[in-house]
Amino acid sequence: MPRSPLIARTVPALRRAIDNLRKKKATIALVPTMGALHDGHVSLVRLAKRRASRVVVSIFINPTQFAPTEDFGAYPRTWKADIAKLAAEDVDIVWHPGVEAMYPDGFATRIVPEGPAVAGLEDRFRPHFFGGVATVVGKLFTQCRPDVAIFGEKDFQQLRVVTRMARDLDLGVKIIGSRTVRERDGLAMSSRNVYLSPEERRIAPTLYRAMRECAARIRAGDAVAPAMAGGVGMIEAAGIALDYFEVRHAETLAPITSRQDGPLRILVAARLGTTRLIDNVAV
Repeated sequence: MPRSPLIARTVPALRRAIDNLRKKKATIALVPTMGALHDGHVSLVRLAKRRASRVVVSIFINPTQFAPTEDFGAYPRTWKADIAKLAAEDVDIVWHPGVEAMYPDGFATRIVPEGPAVAGLEDRFRPHFFGGVATVVGKLFTQCRPDVAIFGEKDFQQLRVVTRMARDLDLGVKIIGSRTVRERDGLAMSSRNVYLSPEERRIAPTLYRAMRECAARIRAGDAVAPAMAGGVGMIEAAGIALDYFEVRHAETLAPITSRQDGPLRILVAARLGTTRLIDNVAV
């Protein structure tokens, strides 16, 4: 029978738990989440267990990365199911702070990332987002003091932002990206997929199919611009409204013009009904 993880809700309680692990010479992996856990999150936990002797999962819906028009209040909250999943995976600690623990009265310090955070992708549509992500992840790193932290590749720009932040600020955390977990039809697993209507859910995998087709054409030697234009046409014909559909340098996220410009990544963000979906594939 799986054991329940220790649940810490205050910084002092978390630090006592982390100190106890460190006294036992444990290595620690952190998996930051906002809850509403699915099989993609479980894959992050399993990778964390391979990379460290103890695993901490944070569950915190971070208000500072939501704009006033976004879905903070409606974001799915599935605490009991989340804890059951984490217990089944033998997670050691769940860090579940309240907003008052993360942002106490008088909180006045924020991290403002640049580099991949201002690449003109997510930041173009959500200019508040990466400042909120960098600040909360920076706090999670100092609170949990992990050796490694696991992030999914689905949020690819976020992965690049966090990796750069950890390196630039000498945080002593190794950032590990984990491959995107997909449904059978290719749709990237996401907590927001529950917002899709049955018809929208049927259409949504078009994003993945379009990216795969574009990547195959570019690998085969087609010029980047016409290959990407074909993907745009495929997505728009399905009735999906694009925010962006671009191919970028996979490390810097800088714009590219040809296959020879370096390792490439196709990134997409689109709206289907009221749901915003993001995804990416390697070329």
